[in-house]
Amino acid sequence: MHKRLAFIDTLRGIAVLSVLFQHALEVIVQNHPTGAYYWAFHDAIGYYINFGRFGVVLFFFVSGFVIPFSFPDSATPVRDFAISRFFRLYPAYWTSIVIGLVTMQVLESKAFPLSQLLANVTMLQTFVNVPNLWIFYWTLAIELLFYVGCTILFAMGLLNNRFTAPAIVVTAAVIGIIVPLLTESRAVSSVLEVGLNLSAMFLGKIVRDAVIGGKLRWGHVAACTAAYAVFAITLSDRRFGGVYQENFFYSYSIGSAYVCAALVFIASAAFGERMAWRPIAFVGVISYSVYLMSPFVIVWIHRGLGVGEGPLGWSLFVAMVLALSLLVSWVTYAFVEKPCIALGHRFRSERRRAVVLEPALSSQGAAE
Repeated sequence: MHKRLAFIDTLRGIAVLSVLFQHALEVIVQNHPTGAYYWAFHDAIGYYINFGRFGVVLFFFVSGFVIPFSFPDSATPVRDFAISRFFRLYPAYWTSIVIGLVTMQVLESKAFPLSQLLANVTMLQTFVNVPNLWIFYWTLAIELLFYVGCTILFAMGLLNNRFTAPAIVVTAAVIGIIVPLLTESRAVSSVLEVGLNLSAMFLGKIVRDAVIGGKLRWGHVAACTAAYAVFAITLSDRRFGGVYQENFFYSYSIGSAYVCAALVFIASAAFGERMAWRPIAFVGVISYSVYLMSPFVIVWIHRGLGVGEGPLGWSLFVAMVLALSLLVSWVTYAFVEKPCIALGHRFRSERRRAVVLEPALSSQGAAE
């Protein structure tokens, strides 16, 4: 039997709704006159905290909590892990590509080079220096890197060592704090940003080891979180600058997104299932589809219905985006994600013993 944690899906729901909220409000402020509310928008989603980055980093924490413990106790754990990840990620991702291509062709008559399309189909485009079809695909490269890293550590027998994750987080923090002070290279900052995102994932594992199994103590969590926070603040200042450019990416807003995501995740993990809220947990179950489909829902609603005037019109726009995104995502989850995950299970070898923990809802959804 699988025991599944509803608070993890609640966190997924919060994460994807934060991303959706950011994207919808950016459409309003970038494309429509907001008058006296202009700076209120920028303060809310650009100056103090970037909710899109907050949501993405919260997803990274959840992955760190789940993925290192997803290697089954079977005859071929690495193979089974790879199969599980493939059927979890790729079918919905390919569906997103198709919907995106149709959207761009219908609304903008836009075509893409065949080489770019083929590279994006593999989900490896970032690693061969080919642009993402759509910018929000960038997070998938980070996920793949984490999967590969976990697989290597698992094969080396280090993944379940209680000090592996703390060593990675602290080492990355030391490098990430010192190097930005010595160079202002954008390329170096980009690489360090990847390291920061991976650090969030390994910090998620550290929290898991503290709250489940007792491998680590809360003192370890506090020390690693402090190192991660200094890393995030230092890198954000160097990478995004200290002068606000009205583009929603500002050192303060990005740094606070990383730190706040850590605090929200740790607080939720500390209280466990008491933090679960089923309506948001349901959104968490379909969150991968929401992440992949909602940007195109935003485009269709914006082009087809437009955005009303004033707070009421803007609120209606966001409400329509939310409602239609959830509807479309439930459909893609029910008819693409869930069946494909079930199909993937058929190719996995037999488990030697039952898995006792797999964070998600017991009656619906699939493992992260």
